[in-house]
Amino acid sequence: MKTKFLLLATLAIAFTSCSDDDSSAPPMSTSEFKIVTSSNTSGKVTFSDLSVASPMVKSFTISSIDTDGVYYDSSTDEVILASRSNNKLEVYGGLQSAITNNLTSLSTKFSSASEFSNPRETAVYGDKIVVTQDQAASNGNTNKLLVYQKTATGLNLLNVYTVNFKNWGIFLNGTTLYATADLTGDIVVFENFFSNPNGAITPTKRVTIQGLVRTHGIAFSSVDNRMVLTDVGAASSDSDGGLIIINNFSSVLASTPNMGTIATSSQIRLYGPNSTLGNPVDVSYDDVTEKVFVAERLNAGGKLLTFNLPTVNGDAAPTMSRPEPGISSVYLIRK
Repeated sequence: MKTKFLLLATLAIAFTSCSDDDSSAPPMSTSEFKIVTSSNTSGKVTFSDLSVASPMVKSFTISSIDTDGVYYDSSTDEVILASRSNNKLEVYGGLQSAITNNLTSLSTKFSSASEFSNPRETAVYGDKIVVTQDQAASNGNTNKLLVYQKTATGLNLLNVYTVNFKNWGIFLNGTTLYATADLTGDIVVFENFFSNPNGAITPTKRVTIQGLVRTHGIAFSSVDNRMVLTDVGAASSDSDGGLIIINNFSSVLASTPNMGTIATSSQIRLYGPNSTLGNPVDVSYDDVTEKVFVAERLNAGGKLLTFNLPTVNGDAAPTMSRPEPGISSVYLIRK
């Protein structure tokens, strides 16, 4: 889903696995290389600074038990997420201060009104935050994309869009919004997303990813023109999930007609028992280390998994596996 890239072209970083048998060299220092996660069950968010040789995992209790779509703004030191418990967009301040002072909880700085229910993801562009509303009985089975403007003191609802597909993952690349159509193997694209008036909106393009059973997580890197998708397969299975990489994505997408199919020949596919992927609900990608970070929701109750970028089809074990009960989203920031 979400990665923030502000890179120096000559910066080279190697990520060190936390596995017991890791013998790789520690990473060089970088100004910012951090990861945050949320949970559907624990009422916590976690934070790790991956720029140091031995990253520590910090866990903080928040006011919502069930959350999704986590995002971290280092310029304001704020964690932003969609609360499924409270049906609000929530902003928590003072993360670095909490780490420095060994605190175990974060306080709500401000939140939106309750203007959606059953949220699944967020995406941020400048001062705008997009929230997905997934269809449910609580919202009249209506799928929505809501746009908020964040100010220094609050969150203002700017636009509400209805869409004709079941929502899950979204990713903003500038003003282009990529989204996954849950219960299908499709992704949709909205160009000039923020220029749409309120109401029903239609994607610029919708395509099927051949062989993908059920899309959830989505992340795009404009630096290396690479799309990363997750496949949760059957929701009840903890072993049928996978990762799909589409290199040279803009060209592949442009050559695929609306409602067309991106063939498996244009994909790199990682599936199998060694991956421990069952329900990978969210994903982030780092183009410097070429690592993929996955929120695996079902296998072993929830894990944050790290993979080397696959270059051929097959099965591969993660380079790092960290237990994280109920993990629902993962966000990576690099500056």
